Amino acid sequence: MYILRASLTSSHLTRSFRSHFAQRTMSSPAVLAARAVLASIDLTNYDPEQSRLMDEKCILVDEQDNAIGAMDKKTCHLMENIDKGLLHRAFSAFVFRPSDGKLLLQQRASEKITFPDMWTNTCCSHPLDDFEEEKIEKGQLGVRNAASRKLEHELGIPQSQTPVDEFQYLTKIHYLAPSNGMWGEHEVDYILFLTADVTVTPNKNEIQDYKYVDKAELQAMFNDSSNSFTPWFKLIARDFLFGWWDTLLERQGFDGRVYAKTLTGVADGSKVVKMV
Repeated sequence: MYILRASLTSSHLTRSFRSHFAQRTMSSPAVLAARAVLASIDLTNYDPEQSRLMDEKCILVDEQDNAIGAMDKKTCHLMENIDKGLLHRAFSAFVFRPSDGKLLLQQRASEKITFPDMWTNTCCSHPLDDFEEEKIEKGQLGVRNAASRKLEHELGIPQSQTPVDEFQYLTKIHYLAPSNGMWGEHEVDYILFLTADVTVTPNKNEIQDYKYVDKAELQAMFNDSSNSFTPWFKLIARDFLFGWWDTLLERQGFDGRVYAKTLTGVADGSKVVKMV
């Protein structure tokens, strides 16, 4: 008789847990937004190549980074949809030169639809639902594959110079940032560090300039009001970048070079850091 009651109690608890989880999921703004009627827009007046890229499909996620569907980039980046809670997965890659620990920055092209002309980290983009290899969640393999692909697309860096197993995943942040009245970002953004000697051949439709900087040089850029920066880069720099950069430099090898893999364990990457 005791065993029967225990079984009933366990079953009841399981049903209660499922019900609670379902209610919590149903109340998620990101989930509700993914099921809503979403706004769209005509891109005729924008750069043709950047407009074409807006057809790529981002991976929709909830606030805990659970994949819940897919949607084209255009829909994901309209503020009218972001204001409803629509949320997608992204990555921010930081490439450091091993010999001196300098960080590679890019300045976004004027042709970009969101955040044009702004300085930012080496590469920031999205794993796509269009590619099976970019949907793999184990070991952040999907975002690593996406980072290697986009470093080649934007900066012309051969994928042979950015092996996916050399990216050091640190953490992921949830942030929201308007670009202008119409466009913006609302992402769960994976932060990846890579130390590599790379060959840069910039795609002028993606970036208009690039440079390597040390910590002092980057801080001077931040202090110069003539420079503008992407909001995610400013957030990451404010809360994480400089501390991790210090650790990277402190842990240089006997050969005087820095290695991203020495940062294993410096951050808790198991949860989404909320920055909204």
